[in-house]
Amino acid sequence: MTIDQCWYAVWTRSRAEKAVHEQIERKGFEVFLPTVTRWSRWKDRRKRVDWPLFPGYCFARFDPRDSLQILNCTGVATIVSFDGKLAPVPNEEVDGIRRLVTSGLQYDPCPFIKEGDRVEVVHGPLKGVVGLLVRKDKHARLVLSVDLIGRAVAVTVDAADVRGY
Repeated sequence: MTIDQCWYAVWTRSRAEKAVHEQIERKGFEVFLPTVTRWSRWKDRRKRVDWPLFPGYCFARFDPRDSLQILNCTGVATIVSFDGKLAPVPNEEVDGIRRLVTSGLQYDPCPFIKEGDRVEVVHGPLKGVVGLLVRKDKHARLVLSVDLIGRAVAVTVDAADVRGY
């Protein structure tokens, strides 16, 4: 790896992640497609299938000057960029995901929500209630407010019971 090589998120066309992964790998680049194993059911049988952990994305490590080689792979939509510049993914984020998928621990994808986001409760007695996420760990602290009178109330709910609004 040269100093100019970074990890980049490669955005793929729908259901093309594995084909893109194989093509990038054949071109000699380091590529990572994290997957999660799920049961799939057909009319006559059930089978364990590896699905992309982040549908529509895989990660590749390359020098930005080689981006055309990546973009020319069948199934690649683009490389994630901001203001026309390729956006590198921090090594520690890719390494963390890589360690997780090889750890043997149980994991599932989840919606990306962070403190300060408006969220909706999707399960339990508060189903349908919208509020502001104040803290997210095992439990989420949800603030429900009445803006007109400048008052609010906070409640703790299970983090798995909320989604971005």
